[in-house]
Amino acid sequence: MFNKKYFFLGIFIGIILLISYLFTLPDGKLHIVFCNVGQGDAAYIRAPNNQDMLIDGGPDDKVLTCLGKNMAFYDRTIDIVLLTHPQKDHLQGLLSVIQRYNVKYFVIGVEGNETEGYKKLITLLKERKIPIKNLYTGDQFAFGKVKFSVLWPEKNWVASHTKEQVAIKTPRMVAPPKAGTPPMVKESEGVVLGLSTDTELNDFSYFLDLKYGSFSVLFPGDGDIHIQRDVMKTNSLSRVDVLKFPHHGSKTGILSEFLDVIKPKLAIISVGKNSYGHPTNEAMELLSRRAIELKRTDREGDIEIVSDGQNYWSP
Repeated sequence: MFNKKYFFLGIFIGIILLISYLFTLPDGKLHIVFCNVGQGDAAYIRAPNNQDMLIDGGPDDKVLTCLGKNMAFYDRTIDIVLLTHPQKDHLQGLLSVIQRYNVKYFVIGVEGNETEGYKKLITLLKERKIPIKNLYTGDQFAFGKVKFSVLWPEKNWVASHTKEQVAIKTPRMVAPPKAGTPPMVKESEGVVLGLSTDTELNDFSYFLDLKYGSFSVLFPGDGDIHIQRDVMKTNSLSRVDVLKFPHHGSKTGILSEFLDVIKPKLAIISVGKNSYGHPTNEAMELLSRRAIELKRTDREGDIEIVSDGQNYWSP
């Protein structure tokens, strides 16, 4: 029996879904969202060609809310997930991400620890047969015209700060699920996970430089003053437009000389309620003295930056 109520309800829902679909189509712009995940880090990147990436996942599953708001409702795939270093405030939310989404590649350092979160992460990666990759200084990959360069960690430095005897070998990286599609990152003979170290895990943080046209962003994880001189010695650093401020705005977050080389126009501090005093007065004064604009996730929530390859803005 024909029911007008359900008929018109179906049409209404269909219109809503169509509008949602049209609004989530690629717009030819680069979108970066610094997710409000509390005291932790998570940044979602969607390139103009609609490939996407998640850097870190925060301390819990709040990252899922951020992804739900910034990914199309029908999109259940993330091209690359990168863990800057294996500490809970960057790692824990990725457990939920891996269980909720189809992840094509997972980038992770060789350093590990004995925490339950890290062990579960490795278990999930193996169970779901997600291709894994270790990257080092000089490695590069791209999403169309959006170029990513790894500035740190340097391979010899890593080798001298880890203990090989506890290495866990994993199978070689495989091609993406879609037949005929080349890997977005270079295929290797194998990756290493779970190496023990006496060095502070923050020092292993991936420093990832993003460039799209003349626009650039630096994602340094929690790599603070203890490692930034090594990063400067290893790389010819250039100016960036946006800096994800290291280590949640800690007083040891950044060297003044490092800041003076990269000269960001905007700094993003990913921070939540904490007992560490983050962001510290020392960090904010460094930015203020250089007239660097500051945005904080604890005050503004998710922070989106959009770029056309020349200019950038916050919607």
